[in-house]
Formats: sequence, C-alpha cells, structure tokens
Amino acid sequence: MENLKEFNISFVGLKLGKHKFEYQIDKKFFEDFQYDEFQNSAIKVVLNFEKKSNMLNLEFEAKGNVTVACDVTNEPFELAVKGNLSIIVKFGDEFNNDNEELLIIPYGTFELNVAQLIYEMIVLSIPTKRIHPGVEDGTLQSDILKKLEQYQEKKNEIIDPRWAKLKEIQTNKNIE
Repeated sequence: MENLKEFNISFVGLKLGKHKFEYQIDKKFFEDFQYDEFQNSAIKVVLNFEKKSNMLNLEFEAKGNVTVACDVTNEPFELAVKGNLSIIVKFGDEFNNDNEELLIIPYGTFELNVAQLIYEMIVLSIPTKRIHPGVEDGTLQSDILKKLEQYQEKKNEIIDPRWAKLKEIQTNKNIE
C-alpha cells in the first residue's frame, strides 16, 4: 500500500467548497491490491470532492477499459468499464465503514486515502459473467468454441434407448 500515496487527500489544507482530483488507473494499481483478474487496464477516475464545515462529500466517476479473459473461451478482450460512487465522510469518535454510503473517520484525521474506494468501485462495476463480444455475435473463431460445438452436437445425437422409453412414458402420462 506504500505505492498508493498519490491517493492521499490532505483535506485540512483545502478551502471549503468543491475540488476536483483526477487519477489514471493502470494494472499496477490492481497489483497493489493483489487483484490479478485484469491483464491490463486504462481507467480514468474523476473525484469531485466537496469540503463542508462538518463533512466531506465525495463523488467518483470512472471510465475506461480493462483487458479480461472471456469466461467461455478464455480469450482476452477489452471490456468497457463505467462506474460511479457517492460517499459522505463524517467525523466521529472512531473509524466506521459499515454503511456503504457513509464513512466515519476519527476526529483529528487530516487526510483520506481514496484508493480502496476507487478499487471497490471499479471491481464492482465489472459484470460477473464476462463474455467476449465475438462469442455473442458469432464472429470469434476459436478452438475452444469449435470443441464446445462438437460436444454439444454429440449430446443431442446419441440418446440411450432406455431414456427414450422413459421419456415416452412420461409424455403419455401427461396426455391422459
């Protein structure tokens, strides 16, 4: 986490009002979190930071691309990333991040590291099932896809006669 110092925001010296911070997120950022799902990444994060007398209002927006492996073919492809996150930071007796929209930091804290918030926003914006666009539109030529199609056809061709007879009994039962 030593490499994430650039994500420290020293808010004590900031004037009341709105401030803007921009970050370029690359593969190294995710390596610092031991996250290796992305082969590459190029994401721009904009933080609109509003300092008020008794709280901080943080609005994150992320746009960019990550290179991930397809869940079907394991082929790498560029996946567009778009995410946003709103957090209110208040001051209290002790640190508390139980609420996803409210962060409480101890009185006397003079800076805030936003790296964890950026990391979570980006990772949670990635779909759980990642499918190469070529698989969806049928343009991807891959040995794995050919093998999958080969097995799919075999499954439909060979039917055990015992199962066919049981299926026939079941359908006759539904007719009666």
